[in-house]
Amino acid sequence: MKKKNWVMFLCAVLAGLMIMSLTGCGKESSAGGDGVLKVRFTHVVAESTPKGKAVLKFKELVEEKSNGKIEVLVFPASQLYGDKEELEQLMANNVQFIAPSVTKLVGFEPAFQIVDMPFLFNDDQAAYDFYDGPAGQKLMRSLEPQGMLGLAWWPNGAKQFTNSKRPLRSPEDFRGLKFRTQSGGLLDAQFRALGAGSQTLAFAEVFTALNNKTVDGQENTFNNIDTQNYQDVQKYMTVSNHGRLDYVVLTNTTFWNSLSPENKQIIEEAMREATLYERQLAEEENQKSFEKLKASGKMEIYTLTEEDRAKFVAAMQPVYDEYTDKIGREYIEAAKSCNK
Repeated sequence: MKKKNWVMFLCAVLAGLMIMSLTGCGKESSAGGDGVLKVRFTHVVAESTPKGKAVLKFKELVEEKSNGKIEVLVFPASQLYGDKEELEQLMANNVQFIAPSVTKLVGFEPAFQIVDMPFLFNDDQAAYDFYDGPAGQKLMRSLEPQGMLGLAWWPNGAKQFTNSKRPLRSPEDFRGLKFRTQSGGLLDAQFRALGAGSQTLAFAEVFTALNNKTVDGQENTFNNIDTQNYQDVQKYMTVSNHGRLDYVVLTNTTFWNSLSPENKQIIEEAMREATLYERQLAEEENQKSFEKLKASGKMEIYTLTEEDRAKFVAAMQPVYDEYTDKIGREYIEAAKSCNK
């Protein structure tokens, strides 16, 4: 082989090895010389959050159950990738686990809009029962054609309404107000049904928009309302539990299919335990934040009664008429059946 051709061949081999080391090749043979299988779990929130703590618990459990044969490398707070990029990198198998907000998956499967359907779940347990039941598990598996497999639903919590203008006790109270949403479509339809306007804004922009009165109100979990200090710029909060802000833990199908039955079992067991841990943390953090919001005295807080809730459910019928078939009647009916 001529010297020039030999150099080109050697460069090509080295480049291939570099790509394989970055992507992990999705094979168990990607384990290092020490026999340890290294996998990456990237997410966009701080390690102090319920999701961040649950990822660390998952790492601990996997490494313990595998006797160190599997190592989970954790990259929190967008250290590697942001919301959009992490999905792309998972599909490329450059990372093996992510836990995006459910709403980030709507572009792949419209049925994930189910978390935004207003007043669908009566409480946290109803949502968990749906997620853990046949319909919720089927929805998680629906992403396999895109190279992604759902392993678990991790809750953030139920959403509550806040605003700076007046108490929101009935659908009529929303008329003429403008609310921030994290995405359009269904959430826009929700506020239209209440006679209110909406504007899509990034999470980081919400406090400024509320402070400047660009929007009158927003919807979020107790913990997000508390930690983002919305009580400083919002005078009223309605405990409505009308929608969900939750996550789905995803893995890459090529990587998953390459695992031995033993390693799959280890990961599945660790994920089940980490999921129970995450749910407990999310509930505790939301309750702590709710107590802090009440103790601050900065907001007037109203909790919807069953009679109030029935009026809102009736007001949301146009949303159900428009979105039930888009999401899937099977999923909507399964979710309703979980309300005790």
